Amino acid sequence: MILEPVTPFRSREYAVKLTSEAWEYQAARELRRRVFCAEQGLFDGDDGDALDRRALTIVAVAYVAGGPDEVVGTVRIHSDRPGIWYGSRLAVARGYRRDAHLGSALIRLAVGSARARGCQAFFAQVQAVNEPLFRALHWDSLRALTLHGLDHVLMRARLSHYPPLPEGHLPLLATGRRAS
Repeated sequence: MILEPVTPFRSREYAVKLTSEAWEYQAARELRRRVFCAEQGLFDGDDGDALDRRALTIVAVAYVAGGPDEVVGTVRIHSDRPGIWYGSRLAVARGYRRDAHLGSALIRLAVGSARARGCQAFFAQVQAVNEPLFRALHWDSLRALTLHGLDHVLMRARLSHYPPLPEGHLPLLATGRRAS
């Protein structure tokens, strides 16, 4: 008997939103630990820091049968002074990384949510391997950095490409389709 490989189930619908439930925040923190600690080895055990207490957390939640199932992406945003905002800890679960629109949607909501809160400049220290994605999403590279032993690039979003999103969420996304 020959068994064919089974492709693991992956949801095809997602909500991208600011966290509103404790389970979403906890799942986002666990996803960050899996990505930045277990997979990439950038931190020992936990990537949490003082920013977590004041940052806003955004999640991509996979939906199954019309209801929320699991957090499959996350990013956090914060401001250190009026008008200046930052994004950090962008992570997408391993099985969902082929859905490039998930990362793009997280970035779009991050910058749009900051714009709705008075953002005049939005920056991120992006892993160098992800620089092409950010450049395609209308970000400018400012300078190379090394953080946690890994090449990064300080980047700035061109805000004219990111309308304010005061609602704190994007329309339900489906693989292969863009949110309006």
